[in-house]
Amino acid sequence: MTTEGSHHESYERGIDMRKRVLGAEHVERSLASVSEFSRPIQELVTEYCWGEVWTRPGIEPRTRSMLNLAMLTALNRPHELAVHVRGAVHNGVTAAEIQEVLLQTAIYVGVPAALESFRIAERVLTELGQDAQDD
Repeated sequence: MTTEGSHHESYERGIDMRKRVLGAEHVERSLASVSEFSRPIQELVTEYCWGEVWTRPGIEPRTRSMLNLAMLTALNRPHELAVHVRGAVHNGVTAAEIQEVLLQTAIYVGVPAALESFRIAERVLTELGQDAQDD
C-alpha cells in the first residue's frame, strides 16, 4: 500500500519529511556528501522510508520517533540512534520520554544495548541543550 503519485513525488515528500524530522541542515549536508556509489541507497531511503512510510497517516511522527529509538537500540546502531534522538526532539519527544523508551528497551532487548543508547542519547541531548532531568 503506497501513497498515490510518482516516484518523484514520493521522493519529494521524503525530502520534506526528512528535513522536518532531522533538520534541513543535516539533510542537505548528508545529501551533499553522497557518492555516486551510495546515491541509490540514499534515494531509496528517502523515497520509501521517508516519503512513503513516515508520511502515512496511521502514526504521527512523534510516535514513529520513539519506535525508531527502540528499534535502533535493539539493532545496536549508534550512529542512526544519535540522528534519531535529534529527530525525536524535533518531533516533540521529551528527554524524560526518551529515557523511558530506553528503559523499556533494557528489559526487552538487553541492558548492554540500552546502556550504550543511554550514553548516546545523553550526549545528543546535552548537545541540543536539553536537560535530561527537566521534564
